Amino acid sequence: MADGAPRVDYWQVLDLQPGADAATLKRAFREQARRWHPDLNGNDAVAEDRFKQVNEAYAVLSDPRRRRTWESGGESAGGDGAGVDPFAEGFPAFEVYLDRLFGREPLPRQTGSDEPDPVPRSPEPRSPDSEGGTVPAEDSWPGTGGTVMASPPPPPPVRAASDLESVVNLTPDQALTGTTVELELADGLVVEVSTPPGAGDGWRLRLAGVSPGGGDHFLQLRVRTAEGLRIDGLRVHYVLELEPADAALGCHAVVPTLEGPVRLRVPAGSSSGRLLRLRGRGLREGGRSGDQVVELRIVVPQQLSDAEQALYRRLQQLAEELQVGAAGPESR
Repeated sequence: MADGAPRVDYWQVLDLQPGADAATLKRAFREQARRWHPDLNGNDAVAEDRFKQVNEAYAVLSDPRRRRTWESGGESAGGDGAGVDPFAEGFPAFEVYLDRLFGREPLPRQTGSDEPDPVPRSPEPRSPDSEGGTVPAEDSWPGTGGTVMASPPPPPPVRAASDLESVVNLTPDQALTGTTVELELADGLVVEVSTPPGAGDGWRLRLAGVSPGGGDHFLQLRVRTAEGLRIDGLRVHYVLELEPADAALGCHAVVPTLEGPVRLRVPAGSSSGRLLRLRGRGLREGGRSGDQVVELRIVVPQQLSDAEQALYRRLQQLAEELQVGAAGPESR
């Protein structure tokens, strides 16, 4: 962690109480990794950074030595490999990412995979004889002065496999209890798909080998309300956009919930990506109730008035003066 940088609360990143056991930690990591994986958040500008933070939080909390170092106030990402970005070359698919992380073997190849089947060796070419039988192709025919070779059989036709994807909208209650949806494929075939209980916004279900050419068909679940609430199991997620002044000085904001709007206090000095929790404002099932997590996102207006531009320039000058003063006279 760089000097002066705010200390990251890894328990809060995974939405857990401190001291959670290994099974709970692993389950929370899977949920948060699915929630923030870049492949499932194509239009979310902060998903990549949040996904990296979730990965780092699990790496520290699941390693007893690194966890002790972090709890004692040491470097956040201490241990072997500190400072190395494991996603510098891109993000693997979500299922592949979990398989590699937890050391699972790859899933067996499904029927309808776009991997081509092995092509059997063609038999030795032969030429027809005068009685309808066959003779070796290399035998010479009288009077030809050469060798007659039969043309090899044409290769079997190759069907191009293509993966397709559809969006399925669910209500919060349908996502919580599970439901059955009908999907009409490109060839007119109608299939019924049962969604798992506790599904969340951004989940993807795979129908193997049902697309043209034997490709897969993916169902992306969308569980959102008109107010912008995103459902994931019992938890509810909401992005609250703030102007820079409100984030710096603190403010009160009205936030929608499943039970109606509530007034939320935003602490002064908040930054984009900070998470605030509304306890008990998620979905309820039996005796359990989830929380609502409010993510802060600072938005700068695209169009500034002359007065606003003057204020931002003055803030920029003050920041530069503070940096020069903190560096001391030697840097001048």
